[in-house]
Amino acid sequence: MDSCVFCDIVEQTAPSRTLYADDDVVAFLDVRPITRGHTLVVPRTHSSGLADLPPATGGLLFAAGQRLAAAMKRSSLAADGVNLVVNDGRAAFQTVFHTHLHVVPRHDGDKLSFAKGLVVRRDPNPDETAAILRSALATPTNEER
Repeated sequence: MDSCVFCDIVEQTAPSRTLYADDDVVAFLDVRPITRGHTLVVPRTHSSGLADLPPATGGLLFAAGQRLAAAMKRSSLAADGVNLVVNDGRAAFQTVFHTHLHVVPRHDGDKLSFAKGLVVRRDPNPDETAAILRSALATPTNEER
């Protein structure tokens, strides 16, 4: 297998702002975020796309995505909504060929800034963003317990 930056992040041999990790998945801030808090959730085991992703692992990705979405809403990021997106294949804009779930916080009326974020893709303070989300993840809701 060729080098995979997401496998390197999972193995902690590449830098990341990791927000969450368990036995099956790792979640970290996107280095080129569409919105502040844009997070990627990846399986620890490499799969290049949906065709070779075990369905149970896909369920674990989405469960982590749900937990992150709740944290984005209750944290000071105060997201009004969240997009959960999987880009599968080059034609679907997948650029890193290790299956991953985008968890993108959204705010009411952010259409223009969201569109700008697709082009600009940066967070002025990713360390602070990571700290905000880690704090929110550390206090799960009753539904998450």
